[in-house]
Amino acid sequence: MGMTILEKILSHHSVKQELRPGDIVDVEIDARVARDFGGANVVKNIRDNDLGIDDTGKTLFTFDCNPTGSDQKYAVNQHICRLFAREHGINVYDINAGIGTHLLIDEGYVCPGSTAVSTDSHANILGAVGAFGQGMGDMDIAAAWNKGKVWFKVPASVRIILEGELPANVYAKDLVLNLLNEFGANSLLGYSVEIYGDCIEKMGVGDRITISSMATEMGAIIILFPPNQDVIAYCSARARKKFEAVYADQNARYEKTFTLAASAFSPMLARPGKPHDTISIEHEEGTKIDSAFIGSCTNGRMEDMQAAARVLKDRKVAPGVILKIVPATDEVWNQCLEEGLIDIFKKAGALVSNAGCAGCAAGQVGQNGPGEITISTGNRNFPGKQGKGSVYLASPASVAASAVAGYITHESNIPAEPAVFKSADLTSKTGKKKKSKEKKAPRAEIIKGKCWIIKRDNIDTDMIFHNRYLSITDIKEMGQYTFDNLEGYEDFAGKAEKGDIVITGKNFGSGSSRQQAVDCFISLGMQAVLAESFGAIYERNAINAAFPVLTYDSLSELKLKDRDEIEINLKTGVLKNLKTGNSTEIKPFSDVQMEIYKRGGLL
Repeated sequence: MGMTILEKILSHHSVKQELRPGDIVDVEIDARVARDFGGANVVKNIRDNDLGIDDTGKTLFTFDCNPTGSDQKYAVNQHICRLFAREHGINVYDINAGIGTHLLIDEGYVCPGSTAVSTDSHANILGAVGAFGQGMGDMDIAAAWNKGKVWFKVPASVRIILEGELPANVYAKDLVLNLLNEFGANSLLGYSVEIYGDCIEKMGVGDRITISSMATEMGAIIILFPPNQDVIAYCSARARKKFEAVYADQNARYEKTFTLAASAFSPMLARPGKPHDTISIEHEEGTKIDSAFIGSCTNGRMEDMQAAARVLKDRKVAPGVILKIVPATDEVWNQCLEEGLIDIFKKAGALVSNAGCAGCAAGQVGQNGPGEITISTGNRNFPGKQGKGSVYLASPASVAASAVAGYITHESNIPAEPAVFKSADLTSKTGKKKKSKEKKAPRAEIIKGKCWIIKRDNIDTDMIFHNRYLSITDIKEMGQYTFDNLEGYEDFAGKAEKGDIVITGKNFGSGSSRQQAVDCFISLGMQAVLAESFGAIYERNAINAAFPVLTYDSLSELKLKDRDEIEINLKTGVLKNLKTGNSTEIKPFSDVQMEIYKRGGLL
């Protein structure tokens, strides 16, 4: 009995001449990759277990989840990985390079018949060129770096045969959405899938990547394509070593074979929440959108950019709609520039970002907010995956057409005039009614509380409330981050008690204009901040928020110690240490500050 494509690849990378489903075998890995997501944990596993690196030439870091460096946690992880890479001579494809799985192909680490593992769950993209790729956890990747091998259980294989040609305006993304419509999320669970057919034979690397990248969403281990001449030529020009393409034996055993009519496929859409909840795009046509996204490991190749540009050329994105475009790799980005596609995108009104994973990784452009309706070329639209709004999935041409129309549509149905938002649309999105104000009790002119004495000058707003938390708008969530960037007070929020008062030095709150640096104290239930002086913007923000801030010249008479209870008369400026009975005078509220304080804030 012959072997399938996957069985042959795994056999060639193991000591076994013949493999069957269910066999467990150690597989030699040609490319062993950690991303900025998970990479730091791989490093930790290596260091904690005192492991070496088997072959640095086959070991890589790829920073594609947050190539903008806009997230503090990713920045820390990336730096950990860079330091480890320098120490061990490991190659880093840094934030300027693009999506790691694509780079493995484009940089010649993976070619037909190769094996690769990555901390990316979509490493099975490599099936596009007839290679074995798997996403694995941090421990598996650390083991692969150390031993050069991982154990793997050989899956059963199924075969899909597509008969006929695809209709003219049906793209690779439509094809895989049609497959999801046929098989759902679990009919192919745990299988290695091979795809055949005349329409498949004509596909290049980019279209095959689109289909293989959604194997995970179908529950499959991998979708493998037998390499055609275009794929072999593409990989031959880039490969770091000679390779031999792998094809299934004629007498290979498949657990199931499915035959589908590709000629009956239509432009498709995945509805929000489930990639497999697919439907013909015409059933959702006319649904108003807020934003559109073109990119991701599924649709960030040159073919995808060209399809989008063809639709966008000499057109504008609909008023009020945001279009974001992110090429998969820097090579694609540069080709877009050379061919004039960037110019087309910008003239249409799109935001074009540097290469990377984008919205799927929650670390780059592509995120949406609550109530926002987005049409995207990504591979996943699970709740919260690309933000807190609703996400439809479609082909680049359909996404571009929808961005121009202002609603979900296909490229053949772009209207002469785009749909615009009406006030009714905005009302339905916010769903907010004006609240009736409750009458509040008069605010006290005399306050009491335990004091925190922080003898430092120039405590800026980044120390008070770091910029990595600026996306937080709910004041209830802000308190937990108070002072977590102030050395020695990182645990302040956990120790502070409701009613506490902070006493500090000169120029408190210098820096940015962020209101959160005031609101975080309100969130914690703090009563006031006393300082020798305040940053001008900070002082205004506090006064306007009805949060007491007061200045003093000297407090030496009070003989204050940390956690002493104090009393402040906001009107007279008399400050007492209730433990010792000592008192002094500080600058009282001005008339304006008192007026704003008593009415509960400027607004």
